[in-house]
Amino acid sequence: MHYRITGLTLAAIGGAGLPAAAGAQTLDLSIAIPQLKVAEYHRPYVAIWLEKEGAAPRTLQVWYDFDGNSKEGAGTKWLRDMRQWWRVVGRGMTFPADGVTGATRPAGSHKITLVAGRGGMPALTPGNYKLMVEAAREVGGREVVTVPFTWNGTAARGTARGTSELGAVTVSIKR
Repeated sequence: MHYRITGLTLAAIGGAGLPAAAGAQTLDLSIAIPQLKVAEYHRPYVAIWLEKEGAAPRTLQVWYDFDGNSKEGAGTKWLRDMRQWWRVVGRGMTFPADGVTGATRPAGSHKITLVAGRGGMPALTPGNYKLMVEAAREVGGREVVTVPFTWNGTAARGTARGTSELGAVTVSIKR
């Protein structure tokens, strides 16, 4: 005999002492992609990764020209244009990466929520981190924005601003 326990069932039987998703680390990220006034505009490829001294860097998201109906690798040949990410962690990855790969995004503000243990988001240990965001655009430029923050186990915030390919980048992490 098998029993299925759902969140409502757990709450009804008093499972409040058990770990819950509500106690997980949540990273809220806002990235602004400016509208550039150029003759030939292409959406930028964007890589988002996390660095901590003494730990392997972790790719959180990669936005590129990914089409599930086309041949594998159709958009991946341009990923190396995000040079810093590519050298640090990108070249060792296989694409599409489950929970990490996403389509390019248009100009505007983009909000992303990542939960520790899902996709590329690791569980964070206390310490100093750098959230890295790199954008590269065909017939355009390339820019890296670094957002340093200190995770104390309960909350952290950081903000930085790009000058050309990226606008404001804000990160907020809470437990």
